[in-house]
Amino acid sequence: MKTLRLKVDAGRIDSADSVKAIDRAAAILRAGGLVAMPTETVYGLGANALDPDAVQRIFAAKHRPAWDPIIVHVAPASGQAARRDGMLSPLVREIPDAARWLMEAFWPGPLTLLLPRSGAVPDAITAGRPLVGVRMPSHPVALELIRCAGVPIAAPSANLFAHTSPTTADHVLHDLDGRIDAVLDAGPTLHGVESTVVDPCQTPMVIYRPGAVTLEQIRKIAGAVVMVSGAPLTEMPAQPLASPGLGLRHYAPNARLILLEAPVGELSSRIVEAIASLPGETIGILLPSELAPPAERAEIFSWGHLNAPQELARNLYAGLRSLDARGCTVIVCPLPSGQGIGAAVVDRLRKAAHPRQN
Repeated sequence: MKTLRLKVDAGRIDSADSVKAIDRAAAILRAGGLVAMPTETVYGLGANALDPDAVQRIFAAKHRPAWDPIIVHVAPASGQAARRDGMLSPLVREIPDAARWLMEAFWPGPLTLLLPRSGAVPDAITAGRPLVGVRMPSHPVALELIRCAGVPIAAPSANLFAHTSPTTADHVLHDLDGRIDAVLDAGPTLHGVESTVVDPCQTPMVIYRPGAVTLEQIRKIAGAVVMVSGAPLTEMPAQPLASPGLGLRHYAPNARLILLEAPVGELSSRIVEAIASLPGETIGILLPSELAPPAERAEIFSWGHLNAPQELARNLYAGLRSLDARGCTVIVCPLPSGQGIGAAVVDRLRKAAHPRQN
């Protein structure tokens, strides 16, 4: 299979070239094919969510296990309730009040809601569980693609399973070239980490995966909410997971990832100590802007400011992939604060750093 690279100008999606590219991608989806699409979080690998065979192709292309559910993306419909409901009605049996409040506040945007699924949703999407994850992306290209295709799009991240998520079309092609039909290339994504996943059907509500919509923002809109406690004890869970992103090892680079927890004033010395403890390794560093590069030889990726978690999130996966591409066998990364979207950055780093199990 030859993977098409279809260029789109996100600022001019009504231009002739952009319209042609989106129409081509929409036709592929309607025919049961796979298209990687940009969202405001990461690039997603899309298929017609109502076509069980197309959904199975996502799992095959990614080498994704059946126990890991995927998220369905919808677009607004016309009319007064468009912003809240969009294509949602055929996919879910009910929408709790808390979910409606969150949709009104954060859709379109990087928030996934786990809602009671209808019979129209293929079992593979939910890993056989009763709730389906749905969201309305805010990226103009993603929304236009969904509208043009005329179907909800199932789309996990467009990478090989458990590998670092893609934030550019180049990242997608590195993992999936020849395995999918097309990628819509609209440049780098905005947030750089996946959507927040929340179950609004529980009391208190439960966040299964932190993201750009924070716990504090959710609490302000819809009331009591907690972070999920505990984690799978194995890379091969005996039961389907309740949400995407709960796997013990996820988002991981090829290199071994070492996290450093220390006050900012101690990080430089901790990095030097880490380098000294790794003889014979090709070392990469996700280096915060506050720190000078160490004198010892290492590959450096300028990550961003520790007090700017949005910047760290946006650059995280690009940094891990860049250091992988330079042949690093170990990546050293200071662990930032877990405040706001920083909670998502810490979550991704801890999962990415978990040792491989044989």
